[in-house]
Amino acid sequence: MTEHADIQSPGLQLGEAPPRIPVTVEGALAAAAMAILALITMANVALRYLTDVSIAFTEEYSVAIMVVMTFLGSAAAVGADRHIRVTYFTEKLPLPAARRLEVLVLLCGLAVFAPLAWLGASYTWDEYRFEVLSPGLGVPQWLYTGWMPLMSLVICARLLGRMACVIRAG
Repeated sequence: MTEHADIQSPGLQLGEAPPRIPVTVEGALAAAAMAILALITMANVALRYLTDVSIAFTEEYSVAIMVVMTFLGSAAAVGADRHIRVTYFTEKLPLPAARRLEVLVLLCGLAVFAPLAWLGASYTWDEYRFEVLSPGLGVPQWLYTGWMPLMSLVICARLLGRMACVIRAG
């Protein structure tokens, strides 16, 4: 048995307090997005089955909703400390070393999502400025791409909050 084996919740790996903003916020939004996606898809399938006609906008909206769901799931995973990692070696480390490694992992996450937020905002601004329209429906494309920098910032906030919890616990 390792010294981490007695921990019950994978969401509180290193003995720190739970996040200040409940992860249920992202969970509820992801559930709502999934419900909307299911309704759109079900309506499209039913209409196609009954009339051989497809609802054209469903694909464009479905892709945008799936992207938002992915970011919401990532934010919830980071907030609940369930992000992807290999714990075989970290569980064998002493607790102070495991905490330092966790901070390093969280910094790597910030190194991914902070530039994604910046570049996504730049891309969204370009689409807004040049009035780019979506290929299917002709709606402003920035309405779809604007979610990427916004959700990347949410993930960055979760990473920073998680990092603060780990550092405080040490």
